[in-house]
Amino acid sequence: MHGIDDGAPLPLGATFDGKGVNFALFSEHATRVELCLFEANGKREIARIALPCRTEDVWHVYVEGIAPGQLYGYRVYGPYEPQHGHRFNHHKLLLDPYARQLSGKFRWHDSLFGYRVGSPRADLSFDRHDSGRVMPKCVVEDTAHSWGDDRRPCRRWQDTVIYEAHVKGLTEAHPTIPPAIRGSYEALGHPAMIEYLVKLGITAVELLPIHSFVDDRFLVEKGLKNYWGYSTIGYFAPEPRYLGPAGVNGLRAAVRSLHDAGIEVLLDVVYNHTAEGSQMGPTLSFRGIDNKSYYKLSPENPRYCYDTTGTGNTLNVSHPRVLQMVMDSLRYWVEKYHIDGFRFDLATTLARDPYDFDLGSGFLQAIRQDPVLNRVKLIAEPWDVGDGGYRVGGFPKGWSEWNDQVRDPVRAFWRGDLGQLPALAHALAGSAEIYRASGRHPWASINYVCSHDGYTLHDLVSYNHRHNQANGEDNRDGHNHNLSWNCGVEGPTKDPSVLALRARQKRNMLATIFLSQGVPMLLMGDEMSRTQGGNNNAYAQDNGTSWMDWQAGPAMDPDLLEFVRALIRLRQKYDAFTRRTFFDGQQQHETGLEDIYWLAPDGREMADEDWKDEKRRALGMQFGNDSRDGQRFLILMNSAPESIDFRLAENLPGDIWVAVLETSLPRGIVREEPATLEPGQSIVLRGRTLVLLQQARRAQEGN
Repeated sequence: MHGIDDGAPLPLGATFDGKGVNFALFSEHATRVELCLFEANGKREIARIALPCRTEDVWHVYVEGIAPGQLYGYRVYGPYEPQHGHRFNHHKLLLDPYARQLSGKFRWHDSLFGYRVGSPRADLSFDRHDSGRVMPKCVVEDTAHSWGDDRRPCRRWQDTVIYEAHVKGLTEAHPTIPPAIRGSYEALGHPAMIEYLVKLGITAVELLPIHSFVDDRFLVEKGLKNYWGYSTIGYFAPEPRYLGPAGVNGLRAAVRSLHDAGIEVLLDVVYNHTAEGSQMGPTLSFRGIDNKSYYKLSPENPRYCYDTTGTGNTLNVSHPRVLQMVMDSLRYWVEKYHIDGFRFDLATTLARDPYDFDLGSGFLQAIRQDPVLNRVKLIAEPWDVGDGGYRVGGFPKGWSEWNDQVRDPVRAFWRGDLGQLPALAHALAGSAEIYRASGRHPWASINYVCSHDGYTLHDLVSYNHRHNQANGEDNRDGHNHNLSWNCGVEGPTKDPSVLALRARQKRNMLATIFLSQGVPMLLMGDEMSRTQGGNNNAYAQDNGTSWMDWQAGPAMDPDLLEFVRALIRLRQKYDAFTRRTFFDGQQQHETGLEDIYWLAPDGREMADEDWKDEKRRALGMQFGNDSRDGQRFLILMNSAPESIDFRLAENLPGDIWVAVLETSLPRGIVREEPATLEPGQSIVLRGRTLVLLQQARRAQEGN
């Protein structure tokens, strides 16, 4: 170090300018801030510098002569008054919220807590043990990077097919990827992975959290890890455990390779809470920098966090500086890592301003006007655990949403539950009743039958009850309301009839999702029938339970992969599956047909009394009458165990119909020359079967 100067309040974080580093940290209620510099291995503190200037609650200093790679952290002084919301403790080394990279691991120790663990006064006590030796360190990073001619795919929403995946889970066991990079960011960009994703046909990979996160203490003490990563501690730093030989540039290289293949990269982001938990949690960063600013506190007693996330705390995005941090983080990932969009975990919490969901919230308004963020894909998980937290359909224009009102009716219908036709029809048609009023389009609905949170598709048809014993919580964790059906046997079986039924049920649900209006999302491995052994909450299973089994695992269905590929090809080829507007039931001038018909098995249009008949378990949907490519389709669905005769309507003028998909077939795809069906004819629709018919032109006589 050659000199220390006042520095500047912006930008926040550690910024290298070629000669030295500017450090800037926001804390509204601190009385003193110290910068701690560490030697390269992070073990020994080599300098401590008091930040000399405070500008609009940003503390800052410029240190000449230090460079990228320098390790650092902060100690922040102020009142320790939990009853007033203040939890300053300068004995605790704190991570910079704007740190671009972390070095080292958290080592759980009582010194990480601002209070004395085990004290009768609980969090009102004060701990003087230094936490520096068990904390990771922030790394000064030079963020300059040449992207060359990288071009974002910029896929249209209506053409998007999302693949929800985990960096390590997808790549750790892949036999072709070199062992040195398996489980890393670099592995995502390996040619073998790119080839697989391209052949599958997906257009976007949605990665489970890669912001730096913490393995919770209760998990570590049980020998487990936070595999999913929903315990964020740094919103700018890629999670170190996924770093390969190329470091953070391995992530950039993977994004570049995916872009070259036409695949977008979306991140699952967790701005609703942090890893510091409730008032009884550790002091790692935000809590020690300015607890009262960074977290929403109970209006009745600021000693306690206001929790709408179920994790013990809620990030206070209503605070302008916290909102700034979230926005800066999002822009950083778009600009420095070329990320194409985000899925916001428990997004309702982000729009609570201050405590209730508000369409005029600062977060939603800031996103809408931001010139960088209003051009990327935005997906809300539209609920949290607070009062009024369920907000499916409640987000504004520009947002898409995970739609559990597709997931649940699809599961229930194919399980055989009665009274599902109205909800199923809404799902097939893009959930217009949810999204039309806000001026949105069918792609506002992210359609899925399985996600990381819950059963895999194979387990959905193989288990009636969760089997989460490996999580160490006495099988009390995870959802009870799964709408699953084991097809007659709980768990693994060799019974050929049960296995055949399970395979059919998988095809039924996948076909329903991919043939519906909206944006389909596929859970990693469902295309190859991945199993988690009945664990519907595998958040702590960083092992073969959660990893993709590329070596023909016990549940592997060799034909399912090709079936999924066929479904995706259909979506990509025909306009009827990717509408820009909702169906409106109006007659089309060009064809004289309405844009959609709902058909009963006797060939007539469904009437009001048909929809109200809860015992009905078969439905037809004819659409594509207004498609630009002129291709029309008819979906027939029967969830009853017995076959029925389904008569093709005579009042739909046109040509003949041919079968494209039939889920009761062993592979689901009609490969042989299909029989033609005339309007007015009947087709035998087998039990628990979906059939997709396409209208074909009648051969000209004499040809």
